[in-house]
Amino acid sequence: MNYTTEDIQKRVDKYISQFKEGYFSPLSLQARLTEEVGEMAREINHHYGEKQKKSTEKNKALEEELGDVLFVLTCFANSLDMDLSEAFEQSMSKIETRDKDRWTRKEGESSNEQ
Repeated sequence: MNYTTEDIQKRVDKYISQFKEGYFSPLSLQARLTEEVGEMAREINHHYGEKQKKSTEKNKALEEELGDVLFVLTCFANSLDMDLSEAFEQSMSKIETRDKDRWTRKEGESSNEQ
């Protein structure tokens, strides 16, 4: 399946809207995001680092953890009435300008200035 950021935001909102509690507060969402990023880091460490899983630990896919991070980020954006596409555009514009000459380009590649 392919989703636009708008699709993602609408699907998450449809899910959250069915509950009286609604979205968590920004502070709670930040804590939850930190928790999910920590779980993703743990999986990365198990797959690419030196720390092996204990035999008692459940095998989780890195993709699942990344999806959990995306879900919480989407909840965060929705709860604050922010558009993920607009946030992404602002970030990429900043990065493309600030970092355009920061690294060595591959041969034949030029700056993708907007």
